[in-house]
Amino acid sequence: MKEVLKNYSGIILLLLGITVGSIIGITAPGIVEYIKPLGDIFLNLLFVSVVPLVFFAVSNSIASLEQQSKFGKIILVMSFTFLFFILTAAIFTICAVYVFPVSGVSGSSEIVSEAASEDSWGNRIVSFFTVGEFTQLFSRQNMLALLIFAFMTGFAARKAGEKGQPFRIFIASGYEVMKELLLLIMNLAPIGLGAYFAFQVATLGPQLFGFYAKPLGLYYILGIVYFFVFFSLYAFMADGQKGIKSFWKNAVYPTLTALSTCSSFATMPANLQAASKIGIPNSIANLVIPIGTTLHKNGSSMSSIIKIYVAFLIIGKDFFDPANLLLALGITVFVSIVAGGIPNGGYIGEMLMISVYKLPQEAIPAVMIIGTLVDPLATVLNAVGDIVAAMFVNRFVKV
Repeated sequence: MKEVLKNYSGIILLLLGITVGSIIGITAPGIVEYIKPLGDIFLNLLFVSVVPLVFFAVSNSIASLEQQSKFGKIILVMSFTFLFFILTAAIFTICAVYVFPVSGVSGSSEIVSEAASEDSWGNRIVSFFTVGEFTQLFSRQNMLALLIFAFMTGFAARKAGEKGQPFRIFIASGYEVMKELLLLIMNLAPIGLGAYFAFQVATLGPQLFGFYAKPLGLYYILGIVYFFVFFSLYAFMADGQKGIKSFWKNAVYPTLTALSTCSSFATMPANLQAASKIGIPNSIANLVIPIGTTLHKNGSSMSSIIKIYVAFLIIGKDFFDPANLLLALGITVFVSIVAGGIPNGGYIGEMLMISVYKLPQEAIPAVMIIGTLVDPLATVLNAVGDIVAAMFVNRFVKV
């Protein structure tokens, strides 16, 4: 029980902060303007720490990759499997929010500044991927360009061989330092987001609770459906009826582990054990499951779509515009791959979303709160999905 409380302490404290903030916003709206700066300070600290963390994390992950040429076919099939599962989860969620829409909050668009860009699509594409000055890379407005630069830096560091070793050590050390800094700042989340929630409740009224409850309820319903229906379908595609029986017989322990630890990494040993019992060769399981723990995130894919949808509701824009949907899918894939191994990596996805869509920062607290509250089910979908992915890879790669 102590271990469960320890693993969920962040969510419990955040809920406590939101509750206190809600009470203040309802009972003492006059003092909200005095505590809102606490929320602004937290967001600013988050902004300045996330940007260097993204650079160090991505460049370090690429630079530290080992050559796996003899596993080339496994890696290729695994990559397509991960991409297929992530996009399926995202498209399923988009269809669901289209069929079961959530109404916006009355008055929300008035408190959020209009940030839509009037640039042509050509100029917007250029600004998505590149910037004109090196210093502009480290602005939160240019997160996608930073990610691409970090990938290229990581590849260059690998290509430099022995001469690049000091630089690889530097970026590895930088990643560890910035990771610890983000964890330190996230200790302030209950206070910072509580202050912001007080401001939102005082401004928009109690209707805000219903606004949050609907996307949260929708996510949990969709997540449970995806867990039972889609994982069964993937297991059937991997090994027919035998695959379904074998998967569900051995998925219980990893599922309970993911729920109790709220960590995909902590679930990895249980996943490897389950894969062995299912009959997946070690040469596949020992590659797919550890890499999938970082790169394959079904739950994060679904929560990414929900968060983008909620952000568009807040600012009163059309989420279902084809261009916005394509960007949402791209962001979802990027977040699932890049942010998977980073503590509180979902927040990096929010920064990327704000940057690409050019949304105001007022939308961030809402998506951060939703991302935190869906984390238990998202972890289950992320972690247990690695088992069925390994089964899927084993179906197409015989070793």
